[in-house]
Amino acid sequence: AGSWRAMRLRAAPGSRPGLWRALPCPRAELCLELVLQSGQAFRWRESSPGAWTGVLAGRVWTLRQERDRLWYTLYGEEDEAPGADTDQILRDYFQLDVGLRELYRAWGDADPLFRQVARDCPGVRVLRQDPVECLLSFICTSNNHISRITAMIERLCQAFGHRLCCLDAQPFHAFPSLSALTGADAEAQLRALGFGYRAKFVSGSAQALVEGIGAEGLCGLRATPYAEARRVLCALPGVGTKVADCVCLMALDKAEAVPVDTHIWRIARQRYGMVLGGKSLTPRAHQEIGDFFRGLWGPRAGWAQAV
Repeated sequence: AGSWRAMRLRAAPGSRPGLWRALPCPRAELCLELVLQSGQAFRWRESSPGAWTGVLAGRVWTLRQERDRLWYTLYGEEDEAPGADTDQILRDYFQLDVGLRELYRAWGDADPLFRQVARDCPGVRVLRQDPVECLLSFICTSNNHISRITAMIERLCQAFGHRLCCLDAQPFHAFPSLSALTGADAEAQLRALGFGYRAKFVSGSAQALVEGIGAEGLCGLRATPYAEARRVLCALPGVGTKVADCVCLMALDKAEAVPVDTHIWRIARQRYGMVLGGKSLTPRAHQEIGDFFRGLWGPRAGWAQAV
C-alpha cells in the first residue's frame, strides 16, 4: 500500500498530484476494469496497468484497486489533498451505498441466465454521472462504437472545455458547459471535429436546455418519476427512447430504466423467449422488453441489464 501512496505521474508545472487515499471497496462490489470500459462513461483511460485516469467533478483523478481498497489521487491547479469531500465524490459516482452482492444474489435467484453470466462479470455497477455530460455523450452514441465515441468526446472537451492540467504530455479538459456549446458556430465546429449529423443534435440539445430547464432543471429530473423524466428527455433534439433511458439510468437515479437496443431486443427474443411483433425494435417492443425485465429483475432492473 505504501507504494501507491508514494506513486506520482509526471505532470506539467502547476498540476501537482496529492497523496494517494483509499476507500474500502471489495472487488465483488466494484470492478474498475469492467465498469470504466462498459460504455457508461467515456472519459477514463488505462494510463498504466491497472490504473485509470479521467475527469470527474472538474478534477483529474487516477484510480486503481488493490485487494479490498479503491485507491485514488487527484491532479490539478489547486494544491488540494484528497479528503472526506473527495471520498464522497467517489462514493456518489460509483453509488457505493448500494450493496451489489445482495443484488447479484437476488437477480440470480430470479433468473438462471443472469446467474450464469454473472459468474464472469463481478462488480458491475451503474455510475451516477453529471446529467449534462451523460446526455450530450449519449447523443453521440447513435450508430457508433465505444472507441470512436471516446475519441469524439475527447475532441469535444479539448475544443470547448477549459484545460485542467497536463499529465505525461496529455492535456485534460473539463466537460464543456452548456453555454460553451450554444455559440453561433458551435454546430459547424462540431462537424469539423467529425461529429457528422450528431453535431446538430449536440448543439441543439444544449441550446434547448439553455432556453428551457437549464442544467439545474435537468438535474432536478432526479426527483421526478421515471416516465416524466423520459418524456422531457425525448423532447430534446437527437434524443430517442434508448438515449433517454441511458440518461435516466446513469445520471437521473432511475434504476428501473432498461436501455433497449438491437442487442437487448435479440437477447429478449432468443434467450428469454419473448414474443415480439415485427422484425425491428419498435417503441412498443422497447416498452414491452423494459417491462418484462422490470418484472423479472425488480426495481433495479437497469443495473442487472448492465451486467
